[in-house]
Amino acid sequence: ESHVDNSIKNPGVFIETNVTGTFTLLDVAYRFWMEAPFSYKAGFAHARFHQISTDEVYGSLGTTGSFTEASPYAPNSPYSASKASADMLVRSYHHTYGLNTVITNCSNNYGPNQHKEKLIPTIIRKAISGAPIPIYGDGQNIRDWLYVRDHCTGIKLALDKGRLGETYNIGGRNERKNLYIAHTICDLLDDLKPQEKSYKEQITFVTDRPG
Repeated sequence: ESHVDNSIKNPGVFIETNVTGTFTLLDVAYRFWMEAPFSYKAGFAHARFHQISTDEVYGSLGTTGSFTEASPYAPNSPYSASKASADMLVRSYHHTYGLNTVITNCSNNYGPNQHKEKLIPTIIRKAISGAPIPIYGDGQNIRDWLYVRDHCTGIKLALDKGRLGETYNIGGRNERKNLYIAHTICDLLDDLKPQEKSYKEQITFVTDRPG
């Protein structure tokens, strides 16, 4: 479960999936791979549990700087809190049982086949359909955007070469305001699928979500 809006409307699902679900997988991995704490069964010496997390566990990004692996956790939504909880469970299984774990915290993904409820697909879908393009607050919220294939490359690198028990941040070094993203997409659509007026005129500012 990865959509902040959905976590605000129905947080219980996020706790069940991201917290209880992660615990269940960790416990099954430990019991299946290991005969005792810090002792792997034959054939499972290289088995690894990879937790894919989010940079949202660190809270909100300011106008300058970037998160690091040493940034303190400060989740602001039920979604990010559920992922932070899962990360702590993964950490505990490494330190208590010696489970071979690695955690990656990524920034906002984008790319082909992304779920329609995410920001970029929403902007495109609303623009083409002639509907208002909803942008939270004043559009000045900043996100770091990571292309999905680059994220996959980072996952593979951490999975194959990451050190036991470590956390690795995967970012795009591509920090942009939400309004910039909306304007950029509208400019592209003005060229690719022109209409009488610019798609920018469909941009509508809506009340920012809680948290």
